[in-house]
Amino acid sequence: MEKLRVLLIDDNAHMLHIVKTILRGFGIKYFAEARDAADAFDRFKSESIDIIIVDQMMDLLDGVDFVRLVRTASDSPNPFVPIIMLTAYSERSRVEAARDAGVTEFCAKPVTALELYKKVSAVVNHSRPFVRTGQYFGPD
Repeated sequence: MEKLRVLLIDDNAHMLHIVKTILRGFGIKYFAEARDAADAFDRFKSESIDIIIVDQMMDLLDGVDFVRLVRTASDSPNPFVPIIMLTAYSERSRVEAARDAGVTEFCAKPVTALELYKKVSAVVNHSRPFVRTGQYFGPD
């Protein structure tokens, strides 16, 4: 995992610190950080990123909007990048919205190291094929 390049997106600095600390425990060394979706998309376009971990609730563009941007924007450098959504809001409708936007994995807060490890391992070791339809592009 030490070679993975992770983009962390959360408008809460404390949460960014917690997630980064957990990921460091897995051996991950490189992190790009963004506090909003617009900055995150710019970072994504300018850096080589292997995994994105994004909060669902943010101002301006939320995490679901960001996922749609990564998956469908014409200037997205890698629409196939694994995306893990991290959120305190895990109601069925929000999980379905994230899935329909193209999220690879969904992780509810408060997040545990074990749960985040399972999600990161899943996207690294068991990548899923992608599906494209008229209304959807994302992992099967």
